[in-house]
Amino acid sequence: MAALQSFGIVGMEVMGKNIALNIEEKGFPIAVYNRTTSKADEFLTENPGKNIKVGHSPEEFVKLLEKPRRILLMVKAGGPTDATIKALQPFLETGDILIDGGNALYTDTERRENELRPTGIKFFGMGVSGGEEGARHGPSIMPGGDRQSYEELKPVLEKIAAKAPSDGVPCVTYCGERSAGHFVKMVHNGIEYGDMQLIAEAYDLLKNVAGLNNDQLYDVFGEWNSSELQSFLIEISQKVIKFPDPTNPKQALVEQIRDVVGMKGTGTWTIKAGLDMLVPLPTMASAVDMREISSLKDERMAASKKLAGPKPKPLTGDTKALVKQIKDALYCSKICSYAQGMALLAAANRSKEEGGHGYKMTLPDLPMIWRAGCIIRAVFLEEITQAFKKNPKLPNLLMDDKFSQMVADREANWRAVIKLGIDNGIGLPAFSSSIAYYDSYRRERMPGNLIQAQRDFFGAHTYERTEKPGTFIHTEWSPSQPTHEVPKGAHGATQVGTKEQPKGD
Repeated sequence: MAALQSFGIVGMEVMGKNIALNIEEKGFPIAVYNRTTSKADEFLTENPGKNIKVGHSPEEFVKLLEKPRRILLMVKAGGPTDATIKALQPFLETGDILIDGGNALYTDTERRENELRPTGIKFFGMGVSGGEEGARHGPSIMPGGDRQSYEELKPVLEKIAAKAPSDGVPCVTYCGERSAGHFVKMVHNGIEYGDMQLIAEAYDLLKNVAGLNNDQLYDVFGEWNSSELQSFLIEISQKVIKFPDPTNPKQALVEQIRDVVGMKGTGTWTIKAGLDMLVPLPTMASAVDMREISSLKDERMAASKKLAGPKPKPLTGDTKALVKQIKDALYCSKICSYAQGMALLAAANRSKEEGGHGYKMTLPDLPMIWRAGCIIRAVFLEEITQAFKKNPKLPNLLMDDKFSQMVADREANWRAVIKLGIDNGIGLPAFSSSIAYYDSYRRERMPGNLIQAQRDFFGAHTYERTEKPGTFIHTEWSPSQPTHEVPKGAHGATQVGTKEQPKGD
């Protein structure tokens, strides 16, 4: 009888092929399947000498695998994933593990896990970050689902994951129950959106206010990548800034790229999750907003000719000092973006009764697995890990002593840069929303008292008095009638009065 393979991969597009080679290379014989079977055959032909077997039907593929079967789905999210599960399910048995490595919406993962649980088949949602290069040589891996299944997968995942440069620890950990893996990947992508927008705003200022050319920008990004800003996104920004245009090598390709930004939806998913769990994510939301505004190219071209406002112009003076200010503004804004992401993860960890998902995540472990292999990998993730290890119940990253001091040391430059953007007519929505988040979070009293009074005036939504928090009161605000108490929820009343009310909508 032929030996059985230890791991299966479904989906032979770029990511599937590369992660398959990574797994095989680490000592795990693989079986592969693709709905268009010729792609699986081509993969086998392209990799002679590898321990690969091809299944030409779902049944044949499943029979190639040892039990409990471990099958990684690397297919398009949504309908294609559901169709693949449906095709494989008749041939699977209790204890087999289906792993969805696609960019799935976490609620879809939750649904699939619920549907498969009665069958005894374990469904495991697993975020994978790092793109083609990461899949081949070591991604950051965010698995979530049945804990026992994770133990079955752990030997493979730890072998194929990226290794953190500081300590060699694999960038994979058990993220939590049910759909936790894809939730963590979604938050990763939300932070990624914010990071990219922040870097773009810094680039805009460096180019159009500091007046740097591409050679100088290249040097600045190189310096930043050797500092506390060291990250994959800063590294690749330096690489693209001087990359020659294939059609005219004397000019930079980046200058010829149309300023319309695409998106696949993961940033929007993150914002929606924040709205659902009452977690503010203004930096990420600004990044999504700006991608949407970028798509209004024709309107922006017309508006540029009609709407009044200052035009950006290079400043004279100490360019080096200005570059330092922009760097500090970027760093402070970046801290706020990661603070928002960690706050969303903490909210998801709450019980369902408390408005969360009850994932049972270990928060300090999550930034650790982003230290290598993924798009948001950055040197200061080590600091975030230490902050949450020191205080696992840290309410916000900004409240950590080290991070609060890092912001305090740079705060004046942060504010100066945002003023500079306003004076030059350069929108800095991610920088601005980040400092608004910071300033609002640090204020003991905000103007919400007026909003709550307005809500009670037009909708009888009640309010709390400062000396009696937890007691909800409704007032009749018109002075034209005698005062008397009215039931909560009354609309259009004309009397003036107050009445203690039970908490409501």
